[in-house]
Amino acid sequence: MKLIYVPCSAAEMNLNEYFNRIGFHGSYEKPDLETLVQIHKHHVMSIPFENLSIHCGEQITMDLQVIFHKIVRCGRGGWCMENNLLFWWVLREMGYDTTMLGCRVYDGHLGDFGKLDTHLINKVVISGETFVTDVSFGVSYQLREPLELVSNKDQPQAAGVFRLMDKGDVWVLEKTGRKPQVLDPEFAKSGLVSTELTKPIYCFTMQPRNADHFSDVCHFLQTDPSSLFTNKSICSLQTSTGFRALIGWTYSDVTFKPEDGVDVMDIRCIADDAIEEILRENFNMKLETRLKPVNNKVTYKL
Repeated sequence: MKLIYVPCSAAEMNLNEYFNRIGFHGSYEKPDLETLVQIHKHHVMSIPFENLSIHCGEQITMDLQVIFHKIVRCGRGGWCMENNLLFWWVLREMGYDTTMLGCRVYDGHLGDFGKLDTHLINKVVISGETFVTDVSFGVSYQLREPLELVSNKDQPQAAGVFRLMDKGDVWVLEKTGRKPQVLDPEFAKSGLVSTELTKPIYCFTMQPRNADHFSDVCHFLQTDPSSLFTNKSICSLQTSTGFRALIGWTYSDVTFKPEDGVDVMDIRCIADDAIEEILRENFNMKLETRLKPVNNKVTYKL
């Protein structure tokens, strides 16, 4: 039997609780780019990208009230469909012109993008200019700030250089990162470490979507034996110097060093009895049910 968070009513959802959750205390009277950048940064630095519900016997839902309660009230994180749906609601409440979009994520084994919209992002239009927001992809592929929807423009951020490319029928997001510098030689050839500097991340169209569009794939990703998310328990959080990640029993603390052209990776294995403390101390998260870590051999790169 799957557990599900008890939803609050729509009337109980309010921006102030969300702002307290992400530690944002600035003005939000004007839905401008400066405010959007600040909200985006605060979200990814405060709310983890995580799929731990799958491995705690909990059900993930596209119900916005349930998501609000889980992330804002219970101090949890979520995967893209939870975080970016919540972010869509926040932006709408703030007065932004925002639209949900669906993305097909790049599959390195196929050498192509997947067939299904397994990722949710938001398009935001401000004074006639269009931006893409994504507060929930995690690890080194996480945007800190919105991207301008301009083709082939290098847009440097903490994790590397992102660029959007208009391919005619779709837009493609790719990232050029830095060389990994793994501190422990034992993990130098770990499957988590990517040596590919430039990589496609996902593609999308301008077709507007709604939450219902993702309902079937939300169920598929948390139940299908071939899904990345049933094969790995994942939790990652952006930090001021890089990001932290817990994949199964493997904990990584990554420091971005653009001045040296490297990402320094401190990777180590942790014991079952240390997981609760790691989640509490390094991700500011306490689970209501016991996590059963999973780290099967499917491709996932930091």
